[in-house]
Parts: sequence; structure tokens; C-alpha cells
Amino acid sequence: MGKRKSRAKPAPKKRMDKLDTVFSCPFCNHGTGVECRLDMKNLIGEASCRICQESFSTVVTALTEAIDIYSEWIDECERVNNLEDDDGDQDEGFMPRKRVSTCDWD
Repeated sequence: MGKRKSRAKPAPKKRMDKLDTVFSCPFCNHGTGVECRLDMKNLIGEASCRICQESFSTVVTALTEAIDIYSEWIDECERVNNLEDDDGDQDEGFMPRKRVSTCDWD
């Protein structure tokens, strides 16, 4: 007579750690100033700093998390800063051309 084969127990489910909803502000640099809120009814996500009152809002989907809104805010800040830097660089080496009237072509 043989032994019955024992069933292997299923592996325990791994818990997903909850993602943060509070972040540091890119403007005032306060450690826990920015709080992200998701409004799934209106599909709007908002990140706002309670210290300096800066805020950012964006459109969200069902898969969007608070970290996504904060990341978009940081990306938008970097994009705006790079645009301002690019505008300033063009003026430094730019020399306007001298206008020549058509009557001087003879």
C-alpha cells in the first residue's frame, strides 16, 4: 500500500504596499506639503501644496494613482523651465540683420 500524495499548499499572496499620497513641494520644498486627490467621478486629479498654495490638476483614468499626478506636475514644471531657458539663450547670440532697401540694389 502506498502513501497518499499530499497537496502542496498554495503560496501566500503578496501584499502590495500602498503608494504615497503626500509628497514634497517643487516650489517651497516642504517635505509633506503636497497632497494628491483623485476625483474619479469627474476624472480630475489635483495635487496642491498646503504651504505655498500652488496647485496642479490633470485628467485621470481608472489606472491613475497619486504618484502619477505628482510626476506629471514635476514633468510640467521641468518643461516650462526648459522653455524659459531656451527663450533666454536665443537672445544672447542673436544679432538682427541690417535692412537693405530695394532702391540700393542698383
